[in-house]
Amino acid sequence: MGDIGLYVSLACYVAGGVLSAGAGLWIARSGDRARPDRTVLLAACFLMALWCLLAATLGPFEPETLLSETGRNLALIGVIFRLFSADGRDESLRPIRPVIIALVLVQLFQPVLLFVNARPGIGPEILSLTFEVSAILNMLVAIGALVLLHNLYAGAAAASRRVLRWSGIGLAGIFAYDLNLYTVAYLLNDYPAALLAVRGIFAGLMAALLALGASEAGRGLEFRPSRAVTFQTLSLLVICGYLLVMVIVTRSLTLIGGDVARAGQVAFLVFGILAVAIVVPSKRARGWLRVTASKHLFQHRYDYREEWLRFTHTIGRGSSGGPTFHERAVKAIADITESPAGLLLVSNEEAQLELTARWNWPTIDVPAVAGEFGLTELLEKHGLIIDLDEIRAGVEHHGELAHVPAWLSEAEDVWALVPLLHFDRLVGAIVLARPRIERRLDWEDFDLLRVVGQQLASYLSEQAGQQALMDASRFDEFNRRMAFVMHDIKNLASQLSLLSANAQKHADNPDFRADMLVTLRSSSEKLSALLARLGRYGAGPVQTLVEVDLGTLARDLAERFTAVHPVAIAQAESVRVMADRDSLEQALVHLIQNAIDASDERGVVHIAATREGLNGRIEVVDEGHGMSPEFVRTGLFKPFVSSKQGGFGIGAFEAREMVKAMGGRVMVESREGMGTRFAVILPLTETHRLASGGSSNNLPSNKVA
Repeated sequence: MGDIGLYVSLACYVAGGVLSAGAGLWIARSGDRARPDRTVLLAACFLMALWCLLAATLGPFEPETLLSETGRNLALIGVIFRLFSADGRDESLRPIRPVIIALVLVQLFQPVLLFVNARPGIGPEILSLTFEVSAILNMLVAIGALVLLHNLYAGAAAASRRVLRWSGIGLAGIFAYDLNLYTVAYLLNDYPAALLAVRGIFAGLMAALLALGASEAGRGLEFRPSRAVTFQTLSLLVICGYLLVMVIVTRSLTLIGGDVARAGQVAFLVFGILAVAIVVPSKRARGWLRVTASKHLFQHRYDYREEWLRFTHTIGRGSSGGPTFHERAVKAIADITESPAGLLLVSNEEAQLELTARWNWPTIDVPAVAGEFGLTELLEKHGLIIDLDEIRAGVEHHGELAHVPAWLSEAEDVWALVPLLHFDRLVGAIVLARPRIERRLDWEDFDLLRVVGQQLASYLSEQAGQQALMDASRFDEFNRRMAFVMHDIKNLASQLSLLSANAQKHADNPDFRADMLVTLRSSSEKLSALLARLGRYGAGPVQTLVEVDLGTLARDLAERFTAVHPVAIAQAESVRVMADRDSLEQALVHLIQNAIDASDERGVVHIAATREGLNGRIEVVDEGHGMSPEFVRTGLFKPFVSSKQGGFGIGAFEAREMVKAMGGRVMVESREGMGTRFAVILPLTETHRLASGGSSNNLPSNKVA
């Protein structure tokens, strides 16, 4: 050991002595006086300080130093013995006492070896033998102490572990260091200089932990590294292990020598670099490390503070060119379980689930109705998070096997369905893809996903409420403007009517008078019809329902549009429903015109009228560019929102409102790049009469519009 090494060793032993003495004074002044190990702990700290100071002044191998080390170890064994009583196990110490006695006897052999070495005329063989025996005895003491500490902490009650925590760490650190030191010394037949130099300061730091554990304030102090620090530390340990393996292998090959050794070194180096280049960038490898660390190093899988911060950041991170709010909602939950993709399903007016948004999942095929009423009712009633692996295995808890749709159970990469409940009402559901690292859902997943789902449901409800307020505001503006338009049209209609009346009295030319009357009367009728149509906005439900033949109506509409665009009848059954003929025709005109606008010049629009159970159904199908699920959900039936350049966004909304006023509903299926299918569903005449009590006041039984 050079001069610098000697100075470092001296400084470390002096620092260790100061720390140990300070720890003893702290225990004497501020330590818990009720602790059963207080006396022996004071003795251990002061003996440790004496040992460090003797090692600094005389040297670590002088007899006085080694005797003080023996006294230190005996005091530490006494601390372990007294710590067993801190858990109230004085009566159960019978199996421990023989081990303690054995350790004390083994430790007392050290003075015997010192006496043997001190005799004059001892040969090198005897010195080597006593060195090996001393190292073995020290290893036995360290191993026995570590075994006792393990049994002490493993068998302690939860409340006692808080008392034992820091003391146990300090004791385990001292004996673990000694075990490594004497093991290396025995194998090398000499003490390692580096370990020997810093032994004093390490022992002083462990004495500080003993003092911390002896005080009442130290009991509540816990070391809780964040998960980020833990993962980084594990990564650092893996890197260190990799470097250590490389050093050992290359040094081993160097001992072999020759060209084979050099070739082996190069091959191992290349193999190691390739392995690192493949593993380090791998998301799967990092995910495996994270899951393994969370499973074995932490009481809980999730760092709840970190997950909550990330969740709120993802939801609130809005930008003009970034993902939509619904896509961010899916990502916020998927990030928690490290799912690579997800879907957002939202409940419609029929209590069915419809696809609203995708995140990183363009390949999965989702039907127009992603979940029927039974599934919605199940999720709303039980708040059940559905594990799709259990569904595939035939396991159910609340009868969910009958309600989970086939597209969910058949897609192997679908992992979980998380309900979004707001005030016990189902707002929607999140479909999560299977994480890259295979694992099963457990109670912690269910608890966290349930709470986060409720929070996300409140965000979705708030967003829907804000949208409704915006729509109401725009409607108010629309109604104010329409009031002026209606006033002007009404004045114009009155003027034309007056002109028509005057022309009948004063026109001299009979032919001119006749043409003028026809023109003026036609204009007046058109303006009055427009005025009546505008007056229907906000006028409430349709009052007059008559029997309408959907087959006849479909043929009339196809014939009306044929001159403008190819329109074909796919099916035209004679299906009689109850409806307002004018309103129904106007709604279908909107839908057919939208289909024509979405198709190219040669794209055929198909109309079909069929019977479907207790209802009649008329469909308008095009092969145009289609609409995205998000637009169908959030924009198609919203007023003033249009996918067409220059569109007003009123047609589809008006069509749906008219059909709803007649007791029907409008269904839509659309795929981008494939086309759109609108279906108007109305009750049959017989169904309407049964529902209204067996009579119809609006229509004689033999009248068909």
